[in-house]
Amino acid sequence: MTIQDFMQSYKAAWERRDPSMFAALFALDGTYRNTPFQVQRGTEQLVEYWKRVQLQQDVQLAFAVLTSKPTSGIAHWHVTYQVASEELFQVWARSIGTNLVARRPGDPLPRMVLDGILEASFSAGLCSDARIWWHSMPEQA
Repeated sequence: MTIQDFMQSYKAAWERRDPSMFAALFALDGTYRNTPFQVQRGTEQLVEYWKRVQLQQDVQLAFAVLTSKPTSGIAHWHVTYQVASEELFQVWARSIGTNLVARRPGDPLPRMVLDGILEASFSAGLCSDARIWWHSMPEQA
């Protein structure tokens, strides 16, 4: 697997909102570090973490490979999606430590923009470790 292959499949898994497809990119003990302080290890944790994307709609991901080596790579990625549940909005609001989007009861849920970098290592045709650094904000009208 190359970073190009990984990102193409990562894009498909996210846009299809498919936890099993996401987990299949990783070795059985593979890790996904969605922040510097959180790590999901192994198929069960990867699937459980990725279930949150099922609370997103109209996901669109674009990426550009920045560097590619035989066993690793770095890519820039950019995602937009419609928040599809109050639960997901609250998860996002807690994760940034502020109520960046002031919402009143009944206000529509925002469309979000995420922009980040992914660094991945590969072994035996699968991802052994992926780390992402990202920022999110509501899409401006």
